[in-house]
Amino acid sequence: MKHEKVIVLDFGGQYNQLIARRVRECNVYCEIYSYKKDIEQIKAMNPKGIILTGGPNSCYEEGAPTCDKSLFELGVPVLGICYGAQLMMHVLGGKVEKAPVREYGKTEVIVDKTDSLLFRGISPKTICWMSHFDYVSTIAAEFEITAHTADCPVAAAENASAGLYAVQYHPEVLHSVEGSKMLSNFLYNVCGCTGDWRMDSFVENSIKAIREKVGDGKVLCALSGGVDSSVAAVMLSKAVGNQLTCVFVDHGLLRKNEGDEVEAVFGEAGEYDLNFIRVNAQERFYERLAGVEEPEAKRKIIGEEFIRVFEEEAKKIGAVDFLVQGTIYPDIVESGVGGESVVIKSHHNVGGLPSVVSFKEIIEPLRDLFKDEVRRAGLELGIPGHLVFRQPFPGPGLGVRIVGEVTEEKVKIVQDADAIYREEIVKAGLSGEIGQYFAALTNMKSVGCMGDERTYDYAVALRAVTTVDFMTAEAARVPWEVLEKVMNRIVNEVEHVNRVLYDVTSKPPGTIEFE
Repeated sequence: MKHEKVIVLDFGGQYNQLIARRVRECNVYCEIYSYKKDIEQIKAMNPKGIILTGGPNSCYEEGAPTCDKSLFELGVPVLGICYGAQLMMHVLGGKVEKAPVREYGKTEVIVDKTDSLLFRGISPKTICWMSHFDYVSTIAAEFEITAHTADCPVAAAENASAGLYAVQYHPEVLHSVEGSKMLSNFLYNVCGCTGDWRMDSFVENSIKAIREKVGDGKVLCALSGGVDSSVAAVMLSKAVGNQLTCVFVDHGLLRKNEGDEVEAVFGEAGEYDLNFIRVNAQERFYERLAGVEEPEAKRKIIGEEFIRVFEEEAKKIGAVDFLVQGTIYPDIVESGVGGESVVIKSHHNVGGLPSVVSFKEIIEPLRDLFKDEVRRAGLELGIPGHLVFRQPFPGPGLGVRIVGEVTEEKVKIVQDADAIYREEIVKAGLSGEIGQYFAALTNMKSVGCMGDERTYDYAVALRAVTTVDFMTAEAARVPWEVLEKVMNRIVNEVEHVNRVLYDVTSKPPGTIEFE
């Protein structure tokens, strides 16, 4: 089934994925492409609308990302956001200059044209998120100013007859109080979208398409137990039943009891009609990681060993027709396949396939979905909520939450500490307010005193962040009494730990994970 589509053209802005997610939250399908996308290819996609993202450049400088004037002459509505708004003005004959006052953060925007299709139902004064050092000093011909701020004379402008809209602020971020409403206004009032992107129909249509593609073929899936691979596995199970074999590699770096939990859902006792193989490869991974301290080296070892174990099991199964991967849309964008932003990761789901496994084709049923959409698909498929909404967990597992060498003893320490921390966060009713939270094991040992004895043991670091898109994050303000209770339990119940720290670092400059 073909959906009506809106295209996001990426000029290197940090919020490119967030814009697309916000559009999809309005039940409109959206894809991200580089600003270099050929204009004829854009026309061929027959988009209902085009959105230009922000970016770090000044549009008037030589070599800055730009677009052809013909983009605004396709008869397709265009919304320019921040850099995209400035570029629209610049290309169409307006003037953009260095702003006398830079605006950053929550800013009051005064709407001058309340009957604008973009501002229908929006408060005359509304709070939006600003982040710019350039500004539009002269609007292009046939445009009118529709909003301003105390320091920015053109907070929004439009040429309504041509379907061209420009906003200096970022409506996609949650700090813009009515930003989602503005995006919805653009999609429905300006572009005329009907909102045909719904998860129930996506799941139903995907199962039907998979069934037709696979026929009576054999399908192999690497099941990590994470949200993406679990949803992909269940979708395939619904489509082809026991033609699917799932190989679950337990590398010994999972959270406490997680291997058993995955087996309980997908194994013989579970409700899904699939062939489930659990490989307990803990010792192999510990041996390979012995003496290795450098974070990237650990990641590579874990990734390579995972593929080796998977290949060995696949050989036992024999030839298969299809290999299933839990690739999701951010994997595509962040691997440099879509969009213009810096390549963030060479994701194991995009390239790096097991070369020894013989298969005809790859099935990636979730490649068009963002993480929140994957979770919604999981609920549609009937996967238990505690699995669908489980905390994000890195592919290398606890290998990147243990600073320095990974050993079986250290794994047990961080598993036990993490289980206590997660349990207390849930008990305190904070789990829904925090984007991600976990315990990590530092490589620091310090002197302590427990009972009448002097100790020399490890320090555990607790991490909790609030985030909209996982690209930026702030340390969560976990109540002191909760942290104190977690500290007491960890030092009393977890062996070889005598100190608990709380990490208040934001991202940037830090990362959410420890390594």
